[in-house]
Amino acid sequence: MNKRVLVGCEESQTITIAMRKIGIEAFSCDIIDCSGGHPEWHIKDDILNHLNGGWDLLIVHPPCTYFSIVGNKWFNVEKYKEKAIERYKLREQALEFVKKLWNAPINKICLENPVGYLNTHFLKPTQIIQPYWFGDKESKRTCLWLKNLPP
Repeated sequence: MNKRVLVGCEESQTITIAMRKIGIEAFSCDIIDCSGGHPEWHIKDDILNHLNGGWDLLIVHPPCTYFSIVGNKWFNVEKYKEKAIERYKLREQALEFVKKLWNAPINKICLENPVGYLNTHFLKPTQIIQPYWFGDKESKRTCLWLKNLPP
């Protein structure tokens, strides 16, 4: 069992709370205040400042704003001109952020994001899951990139 878990880009604390319920020392980390009701388990800061904290597992949900296939239409330079060019730059910055997370000095890593840009410009995902497989009604192909974790 993992001893210390950092859940990045998670202000809701959904995963953190679930892990705490089964006895795992988990902390959420986000640049905004937590909404899960446990600020004592929340690190309000840039997660990149906390990757060297002796964590056994990193679970991270980097923002999908520039990665999701849903937003591809906003990269049309002919139609959106400078806004689209700026969006391309922001996507490259977001990709660099993901690479830093993936290369963190943490043995086990789970990175989650919807199907999109990361599939073709980062790594092929370890697996793709659907929320309805776990009892939700929604359909959203969600990719998991797993390092030293079983699918």
